[in-house]
Amino acid sequence: MDSRFSSDFFAGNRQRLKELFTGTAPIVVTANGLLQRGNDSTYKFAQDANFWYLTGIDEPDILLVMDRDKEYLIVPERSASRQAFDGVVEADPLIRRSGVQTVLNDKEGWDLLGSRINKVKHVATLAVPPHYVEQYGMYTNPARAVLIEKIKSYNSEIELLDINQHLARLRMIKQLPELQAIQQAIDITTRTIKQATSSKKIAKYSHEFEIEAELSRGYRATGASGHSFDPIVASGERACVLHSVANNGAMSSDELVIIDTGAEVDHYAADIARTLSLGNPSRRQQAVHAAVIETQNYAFDLLKPGVYIKEYEQQIEHFIGEKMRELGLIKSIKHDDVRRFYPHATSHFLGLNVHDVGDYERPLEPGTVMTVEPGIYIREEGIGVRIEDDVLITPKGIKILSKNLSRDLN
Repeated sequence: MDSRFSSDFFAGNRQRLKELFTGTAPIVVTANGLLQRGNDSTYKFAQDANFWYLTGIDEPDILLVMDRDKEYLIVPERSASRQAFDGVVEADPLIRRSGVQTVLNDKEGWDLLGSRINKVKHVATLAVPPHYVEQYGMYTNPARAVLIEKIKSYNSEIELLDINQHLARLRMIKQLPELQAIQQAIDITTRTIKQATSSKKIAKYSHEFEIEAELSRGYRATGASGHSFDPIVASGERACVLHSVANNGAMSSDELVIIDTGAEVDHYAADIARTLSLGNPSRRQQAVHAAVIETQNYAFDLLKPGVYIKEYEQQIEHFIGEKMRELGLIKSIKHDDVRRFYPHATSHFLGLNVHDVGDYERPLEPGTVMTVEPGIYIREEGIGVRIEDDVLITPKGIKILSKNLSRDLN
């Protein structure tokens, strides 16, 4: 565990949450739970980012309670069988890591919390997400729903106050240790991409998974915990599928390949994309690539404190629409026509999650880290181009954190 994140960091985050949330209701936040992969095996555990931000703890099933001048953790007891397979969760390491001085077992903790729930009208917690998010085709971790069900078993009339936006506001502005972790993740990512796509290596690859394997090895060998998200290595027409993560296609020397990847360091993500030629790029491929580069440069010039994301995205849409018209893809710059070839946003926040939380309705502030990732995808021609860099909003503009990685096609 990197010493840059001391217990003072997590204690400070809890204090800032208390100051931002001005109510007197108890605040209860749950860790994620393990998810079944098959029979008695589970997927690799990934902690809820908000819980980690407040505690630094990487164990499942634990509750954090902040109530007036009290803070305590509730840690369920593990069966002897689970202790044998997964280990014992001891109080002292949790205290040292989080700075929370009181650790209670399940019965002690719920006796205390339950008696408090019976006396109050509100409990502040993180709202339960939908069980299934149709837009992304994914199921959500049920830990929050389990917590709410148990809270209501003590007081069915309790009203829940959502603190998602409070934590999003806090997490949007990065502190120095966070910026250091993000920069390290970016540096590892850029070095690994350089090594994996050197002219000697890229000429020898025949399948996308060979590049993925080089990325995985490079991240683990140089200090990252692994990938911050499933890497995308997509060539030819597959590059026109935005999240093409199978990475099992054969590659051809007349194609372009999108590599969209990021290392994770101390829970913080990098997110960088480059588009490379596997041989000698055609004039058409070069023209599309150049249009995306020009769009990204335009976006860099727009970003500064006070900018609203919605207005920024509208300006990008118009600029890249003009580039599409020059390429002969569209005749006029209409929203639906542009989005046919550019179906995603230019920027998202970056931090503990690769698509991090933040308030898209507020103007940008110094300390915000975000991506800049324009793209053009022409399925009919088998050409997909995306260029993505990570930037920090500074008092005067931006700092491009991933500037050391070339954006060239070769």
